[in-house]
Amino acid sequence: MPQVDVGEQILEVMTWEPDFFKAFTAASGGQTRLDDLHVTIAAALTAQALNVGFTPVISGAQALTRSRISHVDQNYLRAESYAAANASLITGQAEVALAQAWGGGLVAAVDGIRFVVPVRSVDARPNPKYFGRGRGVTWLNMINDQSVGLAGRVVSGTPKDTLHLVDLIYSQDGGRRPDVIITDTGSYSDIIFGLLQLLGFDYRPQLADLPDAKLWRTDPDADYGPLNTAARGRIDLTRIDRHWPEILRVVASIHTGAVSAYDVIRMLQRDGHPTPLGDAFAHYGRIFKTLHVLRVVQDEPYRREIKGMRNLQEGRHDLGRHLFHGRKGELRHGYREGMEDQLGALGLVLNCITLWNTVYLDRVLDALRATGYPVLDADAARLSPYMRKHINVHGHYSFLLPELLDGRRPLRDPDAATAEED
Repeated sequence: MPQVDVGEQILEVMTWEPDFFKAFTAASGGQTRLDDLHVTIAAALTAQALNVGFTPVISGAQALTRSRISHVDQNYLRAESYAAANASLITGQAEVALAQAWGGGLVAAVDGIRFVVPVRSVDARPNPKYFGRGRGVTWLNMINDQSVGLAGRVVSGTPKDTLHLVDLIYSQDGGRRPDVIITDTGSYSDIIFGLLQLLGFDYRPQLADLPDAKLWRTDPDADYGPLNTAARGRIDLTRIDRHWPEILRVVASIHTGAVSAYDVIRMLQRDGHPTPLGDAFAHYGRIFKTLHVLRVVQDEPYRREIKGMRNLQEGRHDLGRHLFHGRKGELRHGYREGMEDQLGALGLVLNCITLWNTVYLDRVLDALRATGYPVLDADAARLSPYMRKHINVHGHYSFLLPELLDGRRPLRDPDAATAEED
């Protein structure tokens, strides 16, 4: 297939998912009178997600003037619109047969991608590992095993993702609530293990230094044979029982939204040390951490699923970095609302591309099957919706859709030479 502009992909997805476009309503609540509003929205999303500003997407068309794009950007692109639009993309992805072959949407991964903030901001923090001498923020995001992004939020660049993990899970834009949560080592803590278990999630962090992992036991006199040396930690069930009513109140408060998990986790730890209640949460969590470590060692499919989801999310982040222009990956905004708008647009455009790629990959597989070509399920499961070679993100940006038969582009003839081969 020849190169396709990001703007065209956004417009094409709008024709597939009408609720995607309908989600962008005026902040005033009034009925819009703008002609070709969908074109302007696609241009504004492209400008924000690609970090190129308005100039590259402006043309002589009425829908693509600077004043029109600026007006739509200020009045139609906001957090509520992004969430509603993303919900339609999540639903659309779940309906594609190939996405269903990838997973059932019940396994999710959470990780962050870092961005430099070139101006002074209350949310930007120093972190030499990621930002050098500058300051930056983290865009914490969650995807499911159908490769679609479920939620995202801007957090400051220094705290561990642990502080925001639970709140992100509870703020997903749409789709089924995941049963399994996979993270990297940086999002792990014993308290999080206990909290997520009580909230009904199966927590599976990727653990570093696994051979040195400490296991925990409830009976100091039990004989675990070869595991006696590893199981050197002691879980105090009395401590858990003493604080059990408080533990349940905290969990219920988070689940009902009465308090944020961020505030609770900070409350459970003071100056890097857990409070008595936090320590009770940690002891409870160590039960499930120990089971997790043992299963990682013993169960190869279990390890493979964790690694697969981590690789899937890194693939999405690579696509996001490819889309995002700017010197050293710098955000153009220095205030939280502006950063959330820009990264919200990036997440939405990533999901547009994901859905677009998935739909056409699914059509290709159907075409191959129709010719009698043996399409193996194992091969289909390894296909990535984050390919980007065919996507134009530099220079010219088109917002004019070609004639689409049945709403889809014709597939490229595999026997025809490509421009590169010519």
